[in-house]
Amino acid sequence: MSDCLFCGIIQGQIPSQKVYEDDHVFAFRDVQPQAPHHILIVPKKHIAKLADCGEQDQQIFGQLLHTAVVIARSEGLEDGYRVVINSGETAGQSVWHLHVHLLSGRPFRWPPG
Repeated sequence: MSDCLFCGIIQGQIPSQKVYEDDHVFAFRDVQPQAPHHILIVPKKHIAKLADCGEQDQQIFGQLLHTAVVIARSEGLEDGYRVVINSGETAGQSVWHLHVHLLSGRPFRWPPG
């Protein structure tokens, strides 16, 4: 999608601090981090939000979460991290490309919000 910020990052048109990339997933450091470690993990396939996913997208969920585990290990975050997906404006989604937030480096509270 030509006007999507994350598609531009994936395609290398917009600079980012890449953390991980494979054939299906791209991960980079958030430019407005909400924790000392804040990495965004995005599918290379453009999907606007979680609610738009269909049965054909099931494999991407496993890839996104597996990538979070791989990155957490490589960044030394095994002591604790949070994985968050916001779907829709009222949930806090601000970029319309499905993405997983990997957050670590500070205590988190429950419930979030």
